[in-house]
Amino acid sequence: MKRYAKKLWLAAFALLFAGFPALADTPPYQVADGNKVDPHTLNGWRTWRAMACERCHGAAQEGMVGPSLVDSLKVLTKEQFKTTVLHGRVDKGMPNFDGSKMVTENIDYLYAYLKGRSDGAIEPGRLQEIGK
Repeated sequence: MKRYAKKLWLAAFALLFAGFPALADTPPYQVADGNKVDPHTLNGWRTWRAMACERCHGAAQEGMVGPSLVDSLKVLTKEQFKTTVLHGRVDKGMPNFDGSKMVTENIDYLYAYLKGRSDGAIEPGRLQEIGK
């Protein structure tokens, strides 16, 4: 009986948590109509604008002197992105931004914005908050 109960418990556990891998695929942003985003993602866009990242990565994040972030965020993990932004790649011309309070406080939101651009969910250009 004990063995049966254990197998039953394991089967129930597997069924209960079978859908959780999908949570890892949940995007870090919410978007409607291509240019309306959640407040956090909007803060990421505002950080992008305030730090003038378009000087190197282009206004549409498709690259100029710096690489295309639309392409880069298809392969970089969130942690790799954060490391690159905060510590830079000085040898390639990317400065570090770990001394910027705006960037450090909004790094997750900046990632959300750029990931949305990379995924094709967020259009380039001016954004506004969903529902406003």
